Amino acid sequence: MTKTNYDLEKQHAKGKLHAIERINALCDKDSFYEIYSAAHHNCTSFGMDQKKIPYDGVITGFGKINGKKVAVYAQDFTVQGGSLGKVHGQKIAELMSQAVNAKCPIIGINDSGGARIQEGVDALCGYGELFYQNVRASGYVPQISIIAGPCAGGAVYSPGLTDFIFTVDSISQMFITGPKVVKSVMFLDISAEDLGGASIHSQKSGVAHFRCQNEKNCYEQVRKLLDYIPHYYGENIVAEKFKFDAHKSAKTIANVVPEESKKAYNMHDVINCVIDSGSFFEVMEEFAQNAITGFGKIEGKSVGIVANNPAGLGGILNCDASDKIARFVRYCDAYNIPLVTFVDVPGFIPGPQEEQKGIIRHGAKMIYAYSEATVPKITVVTRKAYGGAYIAMCSKHLGADFVYAWPKSEIAVMGAEGAIEILYAKELKDPLKAELVALKSQEYKDTIMTPTIAAQRDYVSEIIQPEQTRERVARSLEFLENKQQNTMPPKKHGNIPL
Repeated sequence: MTKTNYDLEKQHAKGKLHAIERINALCDKDSFYEIYSAAHHNCTSFGMDQKKIPYDGVITGFGKINGKKVAVYAQDFTVQGGSLGKVHGQKIAELMSQAVNAKCPIIGINDSGGARIQEGVDALCGYGELFYQNVRASGYVPQISIIAGPCAGGAVYSPGLTDFIFTVDSISQMFITGPKVVKSVMFLDISAEDLGGASIHSQKSGVAHFRCQNEKNCYEQVRKLLDYIPHYYGENIVAEKFKFDAHKSAKTIANVVPEESKKAYNMHDVINCVIDSGSFFEVMEEFAQNAITGFGKIEGKSVGIVANNPAGLGGILNCDASDKIARFVRYCDAYNIPLVTFVDVPGFIPGPQEEQKGIIRHGAKMIYAYSEATVPKITVVTRKAYGGAYIAMCSKHLGADFVYAWPKSEIAVMGAEGAIEILYAKELKDPLKAELVALKSQEYKDTIMTPTIAAQRDYVSEIIQPEQTRERVARSLEFLENKQQNTMPPKKHGNIPL
């Protein structure tokens, strides 16, 4: 398609690329081919019969990224504000249907004012067909949404149904109702950025998985993500050629966890010692930072990484962290990406705030996701694993294939202080018995919290030294490479506590 300098300048003046520039920045050079370029709306209301809307406001086609095929669409804000009408929606839906048949990822570049009001219910039809195809494709081919402008009303739900959402500082906006509606209904003045800008959705709402500084960086990140994930369900990704170093960062990993059990450390340091150098690609980095999710490579093969992070809220599990982990686990399971879980968790967060937000329901999502997952599951307990959170972080009881624990790790119902307060409540009231209580506290640590008991009960596969972790995980993944598991009774599907 040919665009005028005026069209390009309109976008550039807003700090944005034009739709075709975006596609060319995303795809391999000269690999994109447009389809449905002659599509035209059928609306006659409000003077629409006199309007020529090129390609009905959305460019659709197929191309290649890193040499592999992808389906791409980009809404053109310079054409009727990128608004979605029936034909616009049908073009995208048809492209998605073909992507499912062709087994390739779907990437949508969203820049739209929302439903085309002049088309009325026909515009809603366009959205409905699009949503249906989103669900049909889910778990079969990856779906990636790039928010490259305003997305309001129905325009946010298609991205919301996709696997990964990329936002860009200063130009991305997502909201059900815009600032004007909020002001008229709630009498609240708020900017579009504060209502649904990139930072809001990457840090607070958890809607966005990635936040990028600019469009160029965004397209680079999308291309990078596609190197980590299968491009369709069942694809067998060939591992990169890699010389394995079993003792990589052995000295570093042995010194990451502090001697003092309450002292924080960054679990990223452990992860980076276990996976191939420089291979960690974090997902939802800014949201619920007490949990870590992302992709890494071990011996050149992609794995999904889940971890508690003591550097954020002590690694405790809350509603947001539970959602973040559950969603990521289900994605990895859908595409047969092995899961490696690093555990240092003092429990689920206590208190009325999280209880009223539904921590029971949110925590149950984690339990459901891990229990449902049939991919290889390896768990490493680095320090604390207490109570229900120990179970929820992929314990053997939820189907972990191998659970490894470091020698100084603590696996118990709760920490020693809390346990002693319950077991010796009466004695604690008597100052003369303080020494006895202190001895009992140490006894609890030495006999109950040690990983030895869990290993004796067969809940821990092996107690290993920190510097052995990389080799143990790699060899375990190698052993489980052809794992097949189907232990669920025959049923249509389960009912995850959403």
